[in-house]
Amino acid sequence: MISFTVNGTVRQIDAEADKPLLWVLREDLDIVGPKFGCGVAACGACTVHVDGAPVRSCTMPVARVAGRSVVTIEGLGQGAVHAVQKAWIEQQVPQCGYCQPGFIMAAAALLKARPRPTDSDIDEALSNICRCGTYSAIRRAVHRAAALLGDGS
Repeated sequence: MISFTVNGTVRQIDAEADKPLLWVLREDLDIVGPKFGCGVAACGACTVHVDGAPVRSCTMPVARVAGRSVVTIEGLGQGAVHAVQKAWIEQQVPQCGYCQPGFIMAAAALLKARPRPTDSDIDEALSNICRCGTYSAIRRAVHRAAALLGDGS
């Protein structure tokens, strides 16, 4: 049995230790916000937070999260809309939307570490891939989220 906290709830999973966290979340826990994109931690569609840090869950063995805290897009706002999610909506970022949960999770982690990021900071921290090419909208949304978090909105 592997025990870890997901979105504030302690969960116990009977899974192979090397099963990727992404598949435990999606198949065993029915948490489908993190997406499968590439399977090699290159695209970022599967990004979640583990103990507050963004990780690519498609290559992380579930055994590595034993006793730790995992937050997915479903738990990001802790029952409310997070400032990053609000900014994404305001800036109309998504086109297809498939990659957006991963971008939002990466952006939330960036803003926690750097409350006022530059475009260069954003480009460096958000190495996710968007096939629709919404990168300029993503940058605008990250700056808007920084403003929302800065003024308490």
